[in-house]
Formats: sequence, structure tokens, C-alpha cells
Amino acid sequence: MVQDIKTRFFILADTHAKEWCPPNLPVDVAIHCGDLTDGSKMEEFRASLALLRGVNAPLKLVIAGNHDFTLDTLAYQKKATEANRLFSIDPEVMAREYGGYGDARKLLDDDDGVILLDEGTHHFDLSNGARLTVYASPFTPSAEADWGFQYRHREDHDYAITTDVDIVITHGPPKGVLDQTTSKQRGGCAQLFAAVARARPRLHCFGHIHEGWGAKVVAWRDTPSENPSHFTDIDNDASVVVETLATMRPGKWDDAETVREKEALAGRLATQGYRQTSHCAGDDHPTTPGKATLFVNAAVQPRFEEDGPQPPWVVDIDLPPTIV
Repeated sequence: MVQDIKTRFFILADTHAKEWCPPNLPVDVAIHCGDLTDGSKMEEFRASLALLRGVNAPLKLVIAGNHDFTLDTLAYQKKATEANRLFSIDPEVMAREYGGYGDARKLLDDDDGVILLDEGTHHFDLSNGARLTVYASPFTPSAEADWGFQYRHREDHDYAITTDVDIVITHGPPKGVLDQTTSKQRGGCAQLFAAVARARPRLHCFGHIHEGWGAKVVAWRDTPSENPSHFTDIDNDASVVVETLATMRPGKWDDAETVREKEALAGRLATQGYRQTSHCAGDDHPTTPGKATLFVNAAVQPRFEEDGPQPPWVVDIDLPPTIV
């Protein structure tokens, strides 16, 4: 019987053109879940690409986020028109800072070390002998939908995730999983959750809701419900939280011993530069297609600067071998 292949991923999101340290270990695949930039300026894209080149990975996959609006030509045209109307910005200044329509996309497409994924399913044969099938989407719901790759909350968006997909890469989270905001609201997308709950991949990684940083192994109930939601389709008793900001940062209700433990953990992660977790066959909580999915919110920039950085993730999962 052909065995699945252990595959290591480096996952991060929401770097917003700020500096971050590439991991000092080799990985099979690096994934950036969007918001490479803060204001979608060409210099920000160049800085982010330079840092991604420092990751020791033969395959580097990137999607856009809402802040990367110049990768969304229609959104860029709308914002450029509005900026010119309100502020009479010189078109030459706009082009110098943000590039012309399509320039940011060309910059990423011309980089040999990085693959920018459009929405849809993509297939890769990895150098470790594994086969990887990815579904990617940069789209997120928004009340205003005035940034890149956004749709209004009341609009439908078709996340066409099939059951053969190993990894889902989106900018935003699914509703109900690692998506709670500082105001205790769920910032994720219900349509995305329903699509993931039907497909049940090995891994779903995202960012966007910065305060939702963390990882959780979700165990699924036997069969998807007619209208999947985090209330109906997750077996909470069998699901396991790997780490969240609540388990990593001291809270006001923590006793002195818990505070010391959390401070020690934060110190170790700061020194190491990433949070590592493994979910392969033989591990305590393996990801099993159709039965359990590892969800990772990899937003590395905190909601508030005084909270300090949030580490990227190094994740091990099994993948099927390439069929020769």
C-alpha cells in the first residue's frame, strides 16, 4: 500500500509590507495568505517579495488580500477614480506609487520564486514526491466592499471547493473558526464555512482577522448538514485547539502561575520565530480528509501594535504521493 508523504508548510498572512524573519529551517511549501502590503504600493510588493525569497522552500504560493487592491483591476480603477475626484491626485504620482493597471500583477508573475494564485483549484507535484491540490481564493465579505477582492455580506460568493482538494488557502476565515474579533463578533464568511464543511480538506489556512490568530483541529460530524454551519457540523468534543492568542498571552483572569507559563511560551516562540505543529499519521491529532481539518489563522501582525508580533506557523501534514 502506498503511504502518504509527510510534508512541511510555512504559513503566514497579513505581513502588510512590514519586516518578518524567514524560518531558519527548510520547508516543502511556503504559503502567504494575502495582504502582502498595507497600501498596495509597488515598493511594498517589492519588499514582501524580497522577504519571501528568503524562505527555504522550493514552492512558494501567494494569494492577494483586500489591502493588495492593485491586483484587483476593477477595485483599483474604482479607487483611482475616487481619489482623483476627491483629491485631484496627479496620475503620474499615482502610477509612480501604485503602478499602472496590471503592473503589480506583472511584478509578481515575473518573480521566478513565487506563484500568485488566482481563485480556483491548482495542482502541484512537490519535490518530496507528494501531490498537492489547492483551492485558493482572495475574496472576503465586507460591509462596504471598497477594497480589493471583496463582496458585500448580503451577496453570494461561490467557493467551488471539491472533495479532492488537500489545502484551502483563503484570505479570510470561515465563519465560526478562528474569526472572533475584538468586539466578540464573528468576522468570517458563512458561505466559505459551508464550502469547507462539504469538502473537508486536510488543511485550511487564512488570515484577515488578525485577533483570530491560532490553529485548531476541527473534527467533523458524520455527514455535512443541508446548510452547514459551525453550530451544526463541528464535533466540538473531538475537536482540539492547538494555540490561540488566549492560550499564548496572559489574560486578566489568569493566576500568577498561568501568567508565568504564558510568558515563557511567548518567549520561546519569539526566540524560535514560528509556532510549529504536526498532524500526520501517528500524531495525536492527524488531519484526515473527510474526518478532521486543521484550520490555521496565520495573521502575523497584531490587531494592536502594543500586543507584539504573532508568529507564523510551521505545519506538518500528510499528502498523497504523486501518481506516476
